[in-house]
Amino acid sequence: MASSAAKKAATTRKRRAAGRKAATTRKRHAAATSAPSVIPMLSYEEGFAALQWLTKAFGFRERCRLSAPDGRLSHAEMEVGDGLIMLASPTPDYQSPKRHREVCEQARKWSAVPWIIDGVLVFVADLDAHFARAKASGATILSGIEAGPPGRRYRAEDLEGHRWFFFEKGDG
Repeated sequence: MASSAAKKAATTRKRRAAGRKAATTRKRHAAATSAPSVIPMLSYEEGFAALQWLTKAFGFRERCRLSAPDGRLSHAEMEVGDGLIMLASPTPDYQSPKRHREVCEQARKWSAVPWIIDGVLVFVADLDAHFARAKASGATILSGIEAGPPGRRYRAEDLEGHRWFFFEKGDG
């Protein structure tokens, strides 16, 4: 009789474990399918400062943050609309685009144009308000608001020199 009870308890534990595993798999699948197909990953010398600045200047919302034992930002996620970016401060040796331009003649030359060299395109609902917010928060404005195909847009750099391309979200 005792062995029958032990077998029943073991079977119950296995079923519960299988149920927990299935629930975890469903949660992971749901998270993966609700994420955008492409997620830009950016490095910042001062990751925590970047989180605050991107919120203030570009209207991003912080989703999560993880700190490394040495105090650096090891991982963060920020969202805007249905978009997502990830950022971190990967190593003390990392140089932001802005700092890299200070020591590299080639980087200064290719950054002299107002175009997006390596950057992120973001659609926003109210381009005029977004532009005013970014400018007031200290974004380096690479171009004023421009109209024409494929739509209204402007270009800016963030506090560490990453380039952003903001388009007005259309109704369609």
